[in-house]
Amino acid sequence: MERKKIKVALVGRPNVGKSALFNRLLNKRLSIVDEAEGITRDRLYGEADFFGRPFTVIDTGGIDRLAKGEFSEEILKQSEHAIEEADILIQVADVRSGVTALDREVSARLLRTKKRLILAVNKVDESSDEPSVGEFYSLGISSVIAISAVQGFQIAELLEEAFEGIAFREEESAERGIRVALVGRPNVGKSTLLNRLVNEERSVVSSSPGTTRDAVEERVIREGQLYSFIDTAGIRKKKAEHEVVDKFAAIRTKEAIKGADICLLLLDAREGMTKQEMRMAQEIEEMGKGCLLLFNKWDEVKGFRMEHCLKSVREEIPFLEHCPSFMISAKTGRNVDLLFPSIKAVCSFLTHRISTGELNRFLEKSLERCHPPMIGGKRLRIYYMAQVASHPPRFVLFVNHPRLMEGSYKKYLTRQFRSFYHFTGVPLHFTLRGKKRTASV
Repeated sequence: MERKKIKVALVGRPNVGKSALFNRLLNKRLSIVDEAEGITRDRLYGEADFFGRPFTVIDTGGIDRLAKGEFSEEILKQSEHAIEEADILIQVADVRSGVTALDREVSARLLRTKKRLILAVNKVDESSDEPSVGEFYSLGISSVIAISAVQGFQIAELLEEAFEGIAFREEESAERGIRVALVGRPNVGKSTLLNRLVNEERSVVSSSPGTTRDAVEERVIREGQLYSFIDTAGIRKKKAEHEVVDKFAAIRTKEAIKGADICLLLLDAREGMTKQEMRMAQEIEEMGKGCLLLFNKWDEVKGFRMEHCLKSVREEIPFLEHCPSFMISAKTGRNVDLLFPSIKAVCSFLTHRISTGELNRFLEKSLERCHPPMIGGKRLRIYYMAQVASHPPRFVLFVNHPRLMEGSYKKYLTRQFRSFYHFTGVPLHFTLRGKKRTASV
């Protein structure tokens, strides 16, 4: 029986920004699965996910008092339904109004539930608003997060606090195993490698053979871990795609990359990297897939050093510098047994998450080592950093002016980040967010 999704209810008095927060959670950075009205207009339900973990958001009507000092019965009834069915409660308050008597009544009501409770102090749109957040601790809620639903300020931190220690189901990813696509030009040895991987392990779960131009999938168990290997038809040069089947082969290969977690990019060690492999490497990085670089047919190479081979390839595609590289022979089995633990390690980096606190400690150390340069009399200020997604890892740096981030300083921060956290074989996506606009790093 499938476990129901975790439910998060947004509760508070009117005009504190609950609906703005609801819309932010569903429309920004978090994937919308479905959105539908609830039983009445006073409750809205939205399906979203946080770092790939699904949950339900409930937006409630503002709790207000009648002239006699009692809560509005109709809105209270809907809010109580939401409070009752929710697993996590987020009370939303307005920093500009300060702590009101109604805020205190709502807090007292929520604290009595003994459920996980976080106070989101909304409308912290300027740094000058942050000192006013302190007075909200008087409501007795231990977890207080300053946010701006409109600007997206500290939304990731709010959810990180809400879901701390919460167990989500991981069954789907466990059942599908690690999906690995073998990609490369024709005749680089993809099918030979697949046969070697399967035959050596002798624990094939299932196979889905196709024609020579189709993708072929084999499921293999190694030390309790399920791997789904996808052998793809080689991508030919554009001018050689005379047949419709060749064009479909290219499409299927791209689809295999898109559906994979990890890609094994095979090169013929005798020929090195060509434009076709460069294009594939760029697609792997752009699609956010993990990557291992394999130089096949190494047993046939004479008089060429590994270091020279790696250097020439990494100069062409900088991302490959951070990918595990192996000199293999699919024909003889040389180094093939090393691929399984490396695939598993890259997949762990692909799904790895770093807490906001840890990221900001890293940022502080990096800024101490090297301050951003002055540009036109202004200096880049990085306020904080947060991870907003995994698979692939995505991070946001909140800054004063994105245009002040020079290419050289961007490279410095990226090198420092790789040095601290590695993320071997995984593309990293950084975004700059200023006061008025967002820019990709």
